[in-house]
Amino acid sequence: MTSRESTDVQLMTNRGNEVSVLLVEDTEDNRMMMRRLLELSGYRVSEAVNGVEAVKAAERETPDIILMDLSLPIVDGLAATRRIRQLPDLATVPIIAVSAHDTADFHAEALAAGCDAYITKPIDYTELEDLITDLTAKQVR
Repeated sequence: MTSRESTDVQLMTNRGNEVSVLLVEDTEDNRMMMRRLLELSGYRVSEAVNGVEAVKAAERETPDIILMDLSLPIVDGLAATRRIRQLPDLATVPIIAVSAHDTADFHAEALAAGCDAYITKPIDYTELEDLITDLTAKQVR
């Protein structure tokens, strides 16, 4: 590995800098892959597999950012986002909607529910990291 490649890997690894991410995804393979990529970039990751767990985990952990799959069992991602937005400590935590649906209607519905951004599956990880960086940089800590 060249020193340039080593520097690039180090920068990617330090990008998270202890940012906590709540990853809400019901498909195990997707969740495991996203968790691994996020952790390799230095993010602290917690997980939820449905909307009910998402709301509870968000309340318990107060993450810096939430990645919310929209198609979830029990309570879908839109309803979970609305519930999270009603909680005073979480009202401004950035939420990125994650969905395989890439239509204007889905985008509009996610933003109306309280999501700050929308990313489609399959996930472009560089785009996701840029969104996380941009949204968490705007947070007052």
